Amino acid sequence: MKTYTKEELYNNDGSLNEAVYKQAYYELMEANNYPIPAMLKGDDFWVCDFLQADATKLGMGGVFWINAKGVYGEESGKYKGDSYGFLGHDIYLLPNQTLPEHHHEGGPEDFGPKMEAWLVRHGKVRFYGESPAAGDEKLISELPEDERPFGFGEPWFNSKYYADRGPGEIYELKDPESWHGIIALEEGAIISEFATYHNHVSFSNPTAEFDNTKASIN
Repeated sequence: MKTYTKEELYNNDGSLNEAVYKQAYYELMEANNYPIPAMLKGDDFWVCDFLQADATKLGMGGVFWINAKGVYGEESGKYKGDSYGFLGHDIYLLPNQTLPEHHHEGGPEDFGPKMEAWLVRHGKVRFYGESPAAGDEKLISELPEDERPFGFGEPWFNSKYYADRGPGEIYELKDPESWHGIIALEEGAIISEFATYHNHVSFSNPTAEFDNTKASIN
């Protein structure tokens, strides 16, 4: 699997080259014998650098297989009229790429904060967060400096713990509003997320947004 440089992932004007960026993720999928159906070859497959201008370090690819909300119908008996929401999402991370620290609140559609769990399909992953969830977490402060999550030590960074997981292993978020993030280790990673309806995300880094770097105005 090719290791892409920052220069290869960006155009001369500083904007993210989404076609090349997606190709890097396709190669990750192919290297892991992960099926690439038609849905992943269209606009439903999205990539992001969170406006950080270095997708080799901070970014992700993803697809929402389903992100559904609605109201229970007559066949649901006593739950008729109650709202529901659920999500199926795959996350793609290049080698040593970080999904930055973020959290989910209720959002604008009157849903509660997102409950979520992750199943590692391929690669090895470091989950980090504000609150311990599984009981085997360790302190981020005990990691070598070059292995700590992006932002650790900054005033806006909140996470204190981390836990590593490999293929077939699950990590669950116990406190739905707590800050958390994900790091792929040296092989990159493919992760399936199971969650309630997604309608809100905030990043602790004040410069980060769920968007891609555009052309420089300089």
